[in-house]
Amino acid sequence: MSTKTASPLRETLEQEIVTGQLAPGTRLEEMGLAERFHVSRTPVREALNQLASIGLVEIRPRRGAVVAAIGLKQMMEMFEVMAELEGMCGQLAARRMSGDERKKLAACHLQGQPFSENEDHDGYYAANVCFHECIYQGSRNAYLADQTRALRNRLAPYRRLQLRQRQRLSESFQEHGKILDAITQGDEARAKQLLRDHVTVQSGSFTDFIATLPSELIRNSA
Repeated sequence: MSTKTASPLRETLEQEIVTGQLAPGTRLEEMGLAERFHVSRTPVREALNQLASIGLVEIRPRRGAVVAAIGLKQMMEMFEVMAELEGMCGQLAARRMSGDERKKLAACHLQGQPFSENEDHDGYYAANVCFHECIYQGSRNAYLADQTRALRNRLAPYRRLQLRQRQRLSESFQEHGKILDAITQGDEARAKQLLRDHVTVQSGSFTDFIATLPSELIRNSA
């Protein structure tokens, strides 16, 4: 019974962490969550352990659970891996996507245009997720898609902040357009490189991004 109760609780907390509603470093008190979700502390504890197993929550001895923060070195490493995984998805999508899937990708791309023009960061982020999800599915490699999605979700709070950099929405939208063209044309090498460049840690822009992060979002790297 506890597993069934913990599942929707975990899904809600996971979504709130991924969307930034629960920022890194936020304490997750069992009693407060039990009262909020009208459950006992057992399914709360189970949900927190499940979130800890995928890296979204950190269980600290005598301090309880907190939304996990990422060390700077670890963040750079994760972004590098993320770039490679996204590139692989793009390469396979360019080879394997059906005509209907490419139309859906184009629709997701166009969905982001008004949000980009109006500097609507939350709206653009949703369209951005739609665009990348289409590519994951179009790769026709479920394992690769799951691994890419898991890492993307782990970095989601930071990715959302990255989109708030000056002119990043318009730049991201333009990059999506080039990626769409490469996939539509079946250009595997170009799709792979464009997606790697789209996600990768590039020295100047990444340094600017790090400079904008509140200190509480980055734990000290040991």
